[in-house]
Amino acid sequence: MNFVKVSQVGKVSNLFSPTDTTRPLFKKWQVNTFAGVFYVGSLTGLSFLWYSDYSTGRFHAFNDLDEWKGIDKLGHMTSAFHFTRVQSDLYRNAGYTRGQSARISAICSFSYMSVIEILDGFSAGWGFSVGDMCANTLGVSLFAANELTGKDNLFSLKMGFHPTEYAQYNPSLLGENLLQQPLKDYNGQTYWLSMNIKECLNKETRFPVWLNVAVGYGADGMTGGDYNPTEVDGLPVPLFRRYSQWYIAPDIDFGKIPVRGRGWKLLLRSLNFFKCPAPALEWNSENGLKLHYLYF
Repeated sequence: MNFVKVSQVGKVSNLFSPTDTTRPLFKKWQVNTFAGVFYVGSLTGLSFLWYSDYSTGRFHAFNDLDEWKGIDKLGHMTSAFHFTRVQSDLYRNAGYTRGQSARISAICSFSYMSVIEILDGFSAGWGFSVGDMCANTLGVSLFAANELTGKDNLFSLKMGFHPTEYAQYNPSLLGENLLQQPLKDYNGQTYWLSMNIKECLNKETRFPVWLNVAVGYGADGMTGGDYNPTEVDGLPVPLFRRYSQWYIAPDIDFGKIPVRGRGWKLLLRSLNFFKCPAPALEWNSENGLKLHYLYF
């Protein structure tokens, strides 16, 4: 169960963005104390306030790799990437080096999410998901690798969303309104690997530092997890064909747009969780190539 929700990470990411000066914003002991209290407090709260109502007392696993054509796993990966990034920003603001911050935040994030997956393993209705665990690990590892390259935000994982027609056929699963659907309707979610072009070129190259190119993945036609139901709550559901979608599109690294003022920089950097709407070229097995004049 993904408690590090995509939208939640997007809202809090970069509140502790790396400081613009060499003077630490926080003391190291303050950051370490805050992190310790957060980890212990939140996990204890989840254990007693949430998991206690669903505990089976027996550890079990389940295989959900076939569900949602992998979109939910990309959600875990993207959440893990940005959850680790938030912590790394916090440690860098306490005077830790970039490498130290990346290593500490990677270890802490992996440990935190592993405990949640283990708690899922003792809960009725869920279970320990190897797929979720692998996705979390990959997201944390990608952030650490990104930092250890020595380049400035070489790549990032991003999310896009658009409403679809499918939620109306299974609203309890796909979301009953526009507040729920960005988290629950996997048909409308697209996940992107956004690469900064300037960082791949010579430093002397006169190329916009904020311009990225992104490769995206999505899926369509899903009214259920691993299969489409023929009816929901006694009502018939149209037969939809499930298929994957691949995209390529330009993107913007908002954190590299030159602005003055720490507040504006924090605001722009926080937008980097989301893919910038732009023209996109899609390929899928149903319709082949398709051009979108504006896609999220």
